Amino acid sequence: MKEALYAAAGAFVLTLLIGRFLIPELRKLKAGQEIREDGPTWHQSKAGTPTMGGVMFIIGAGVTVFVLGWPRMLSGDFFHLYLYLFALVFGLIGFVDDYRKVRQHQNEGLTAKQKFILQLAAAVGFLCLMRYEGLLTNDLWVPFLNVTWTVNWIVYLIFAAFVIVGCVNAVNLTDGIDGLAGSVTLVVMAFFSVVGLLWGTWGSQALFPAALAGGLAAFLVYNHHPAKVFMGDTGSLFLGGAVAALGFAFDMPLILIPVGIIYIAETMSDIIQVAYFKATHGKRFFKMAPLHHHLELSGWSEAKLVTVFSAITLVCCALAYIGIQGRY
Repeated sequence: MKEALYAAAGAFVLTLLIGRFLIPELRKLKAGQEIREDGPTWHQSKAGTPTMGGVMFIIGAGVTVFVLGWPRMLSGDFFHLYLYLFALVFGLIGFVDDYRKVRQHQNEGLTAKQKFILQLAAAVGFLCLMRYEGLLTNDLWVPFLNVTWTVNWIVYLIFAAFVIVGCVNAVNLTDGIDGLAGSVTLVVMAFFSVVGLLWGTWGSQALFPAALAGGLAAFLVYNHHPAKVFMGDTGSLFLGGAVAALGFAFDMPLILIPVGIIYIAETMSDIIQVAYFKATHGKRFFKMAPLHHHLELSGWSEAKLVTVFSAITLVCCALAYIGIQGRY
């Protein structure tokens, strides 16, 4: 318990301090966000707000995890480090994407194909590593029902890789208004921290999610509406990697369904919008996709959206916790 609290507090302080120095530097580098022309018109006022701010909680959480986890690594426990490094790979993909956007001064970075290939390779590498280290099985456990299906490893690997890529991009899609992705993911990290503390099979399950929760809390000091900085794809892809990695590292990927209900809703709204548009030759199911933009155009403020989506995530995480009682 103390280690998790130290991790959250340490990452909070570090991220807060890094932000004080990073944001002015990002402004000097003119690392401003380019706003989508097809987004809500009032979002154009956010153009030029520094992006790539996710670097602050990536470093804050990383330093904390490494320092507090050092004694465990000396004893051969690398659980927390694997999780961080996996999320970091996605953060680096996002950083490349953000850098190209900033350099070219447009809202397009890596192509969809380039992102997919890089993300899929990272997912497969992580899954094989966890399997090799004995930290991942090919048993698919079903929450609430407390039943387990043993799946062929190759089939499981394909399933898991696509779930990870889907999860990462769903979190990325949720990062569309001030504080939304950070707030929702903060709740998700708190859930995994509690589960890690109460599970106790290894000693370091709670270290990474607790540190990231602290880092996100500090980041939201700068990212709440009106945002002084955006996390960019650097931050959102890192968060997506963290959420997905925890689901599989805890060997219960299906728990990502209730825990990540907001990510799923955002993604499904985008899919429905595109499918409906094509099927009806130009009509739209939502006023704008993803879901948070539809609600914005329906009169919801950014603050209300963040509050409601975070509350929904909190309720679903509480239900998820009930659903995993048979597991432990």
